[in-house]
Amino acid sequence: MPVTFGKPLYSKAEIQKRVQELGDKISADYKGESLLMVGVMKGAFVFTADLARAIRLPIFVDYLGVSNFASRSKGRGAVRISSDLNENIAGKNVLVVEDIINSGLTMEYVTKNLLSRDPKSLKVCTLLDKVEKRRADFKPDYVGFTIPNHYVVGYGLDYQDQYRNLPYIAVLTEE
Repeated sequence: MPVTFGKPLYSKAEIQKRVQELGDKISADYKGESLLMVGVMKGAFVFTADLARAIRLPIFVDYLGVSNFASRSKGRGAVRISSDLNENIAGKNVLVVEDIINSGLTMEYVTKNLLSRDPKSLKVCTLLDKVEKRRADFKPDYVGFTIPNHYVVGYGLDYQDQYRNLPYIAVLTEE
C-alpha cells in the first residue's frame, strides 16, 4: 500500500517546546529526588532521549521491550514483555515513557507488572494520547498532546518500521 503524509500534525519546534514543558513539570514534581526513566521500545526512543535532556534531576535510563498482539487476537489482546529491564526498580521513582497510548491495554499491563516490583513511585508520561481509542481504564500522568484517531508517524513512531526518523509527527494516509 503506498502511503503519504502531508503537513505535520506537530512540527519539530512544537514537539521541542512541549517536551521542554513536560521536562520542567517532571523536574518540579520530583524536585530533590532521582528518577529512573523507562523508555518503551521501540517507538519511545526519540522521546525518551529528548525528555531526559529536558529533566533537571539525577536520572537513570532503562528500556523495556513490549509486544502487543491486540490486532491479531480477539478480546482484550495479548501483551508481553519481550525485553526486560536491566535495573532493579524496587524503592525507586520510576517514570515510564511511551510514544503513544491508544487502547491503554499495553500501559495497563506494563504498570501492573512494574508495580509488582515495588517501586517507590510509578508514573507514566506519553507523548501522544489517543483517548477516543481507549479500551482500558488507564490515564497517563503526563501527556504531550491529545490527538484524534489518526495513524501517525515520525519522532519515533513508525509504519512498518519506517518514518521513525522524521523530526515531526504527521498523519499517515493511504494513496
